[in-house]
Amino acid sequence: MKVGFIGTGHMGEPMAANVLAAEKSLFVHDSNRKATSNLEASGADWCESLAEVASSSEVILLSLPGPREVEAVGYELINSMSSGQTLVDMSTNSPTLVKRIAKDAEDKGIGFLDAPVSGGVRRAREGALAIMVGGKDELFKKIEPLFDKIGNNVFHVGDVGAGSVAKLVNNMLAFAIMMSNNEALILGAKAGVDPNVLFNVIRTSSGNSMVWEGGARAILRDRLKPNFTVDLACKDIGLAMDLAEELDIDLPMVSNAQTLLNHYQANGFAQEDILGTVKALEEASDVTVRGTWDE
Repeated sequence: MKVGFIGTGHMGEPMAANVLAAEKSLFVHDSNRKATSNLEASGADWCESLAEVASSSEVILLSLPGPREVEAVGYELINSMSSGQTLVDMSTNSPTLVKRIAKDAEDKGIGFLDAPVSGGVRRAREGALAIMVGGKDELFKKIEPLFDKIGNNVFHVGDVGAGSVAKLVNNMLAFAIMMSNNEALILGAKAGVDPNVLFNVIRTSSGNSMVWEGGARAILRDRLKPNFTVDLACKDIGLAMDLAEELDIDLPMVSNAQTLLNHYQANGFAQEDILGTVKALEEASDVTVRGTWDE
């Protein structure tokens, strides 16, 4: 399968690397060519333009920052693609937008799937992402072997847009839990409980979650380099709240998490990892949990 990959940033680059390892050829493009250097060194072909990617590929995968970029790149590609080709958006995106792009693509005979991913950079490198796919069943089955190179939990969620809905629901839930987890660590430590003991109590009790096990451990180890920034979290939770507004659904818990994230974004944490917002709680509470890991 001739595959094109556009958007080789923190998540896209390792995803593209796994595709390249499996398919032995890959056509790549990014607005910053340096982002494709490792892929080119491994044998990927650089394309100077989106039109060149379109002319070289049967399937084109997108991994872009958000709706604005997907809309611009997607429509430029559609104008260069031909009937029988397939466009797959693996970005975190607006369900409304992907439905519109899909309709316009299908009017030209171009297949379209929305297939956002979850799991972070480490799982992207391991080819162990969760992939949530929306689109026609026959097209999903055609592209599924390619998804299997990128993730080990591949779900066909429903029609176009369903993948994006699942991703937004997942992310809004994760962010709300992260904010609560940070507060839990601070409250316990301020009240005199060793954060390491609290970590183990929660991980074996009803408050446990994947977010607690990974996030609280990272905080206690003070390993908070920006893997998922507050800027990105604000973008994603904003998309979830936009969807809720379209459906006339009130989400008070998520709304509170959004307000908190927007506050952090405006007060020096925009480019910090979302877990790094615990620093503000530490300062306000005069207690430190970062760097206390003793296991």
